[in-house]
Amino acid sequence: MTSEERREARYWRRRAKREVKREQHARYDDFDWVFSYTHLYKCFKKCCRNVGWKSSTQRYKSLAPLYVYRTYKKLHKGTYRSKGFFEFNIIERGKKRHIRSVIIDERVVQRCLCDYCLIPLLSRSFIYDNGASLKGKGYHFARKRVTSFLQKHSRKHGREGYALLFDFSKYFDNISHELCERILRKYVADPRIVRLTEHFIGMFGDKGLGLGSQVSQIFALATADELDHLIKDTLGIKFYERYMDDGCLIHERKEHLQACLKRIRQKCKALGIILNEKKTIIVKLSRGFTWLKTKFYILGSGRILRKIVRESVVKMRRKLLAFRKMVNEGRMVIADVYMSFQSWRAYVRCFNAHRSIRLTTDCLLYLYPEFKGDSKWQQLKTKPCSRSSSQTVAAL
Repeated sequence: MTSEERREARYWRRRAKREVKREQHARYDDFDWVFSYTHLYKCFKKCCRNVGWKSSTQRYKSLAPLYVYRTYKKLHKGTYRSKGFFEFNIIERGKKRHIRSVIIDERVVQRCLCDYCLIPLLSRSFIYDNGASLKGKGYHFARKRVTSFLQKHSRKHGREGYALLFDFSKYFDNISHELCERILRKYVADPRIVRLTEHFIGMFGDKGLGLGSQVSQIFALATADELDHLIKDTLGIKFYERYMDDGCLIHERKEHLQACLKRIRQKCKALGIILNEKKTIIVKLSRGFTWLKTKFYILGSGRILRKIVRESVVKMRRKLLAFRKMVNEGRMVIADVYMSFQSWRAYVRCFNAHRSIRLTTDCLLYLYPEFKGDSKWQQLKTKPCSRSSSQTVAAL
């Protein structure tokens, strides 16, 4: 077989694989298959996980087969309409966020739409390092990827190099509906799916998407997909990770990152994305940097340190003080304090933060001395610290 024949054979093998993939993904663009009764009922079961204590969920579960069938009939008749949102505000790390949560009936429909149509079709073009809101990915995935990038970089360049950190300002509030519709029509051809998705997007007004909707999450990932391909493919940045509205680029030359930042600003302007200039910076790797509430350091030996930010530790200690008052007043049970601390402890153990865990554990045992003899608290006992628990509590 000549080289020309081998190339021709490779071409036809690749073409055959593409045809098989195209046939497999054709069903995701079929309204009748996506919104079958079986799929709707499976999505109802998924939507009830961890929220069975809600009264609305309990009412829906009591007559679930009937409610799912009514939704099925409305969808296939083309009369299904959103019933609006349950709106409220939360304070997250000192920042006020307005949440527009959908009701259980609409949550079932959106879950079915995303799981059986939007995610399989739209995520085909996503880069691997787009690490939010997808199965198998998330916060820990993004942090591990940046750690692996730093390890590979340190093997070649040591501690020399720079990191470009960028952040989008009010990302969900500024997402263009025209851009979302253009992306939707690029990957979805079924007019009924297009109309239903545009209806969900239009419920948020003329501009922006709301927090609390699964459709918003997938389109928040898709709207910056062109930016991801610009950085990875055109600019040639191998060590790049994006987690929703936070991005991190690692390179050995500062001049190249400055040139990348200019192209990123141009692309964001074209996409209608606003960069947060205060948080968009270029830092030396030798000094370390903070990304996703994690401090990354490259040691001289090439080891990567991941330290927790101090604000997270101080916040937990202050919560323990507040919990002590609530327990004394009878507004909180001690089991909830234990669960809250164990949850925080499991999160912090992912960092190189043994001392922080030890000091905070000592604070806990100092504030709650009545449980030192309890068997479930024995695992929290640690060696004496250089700083006493009373001094740590007083420092707060």
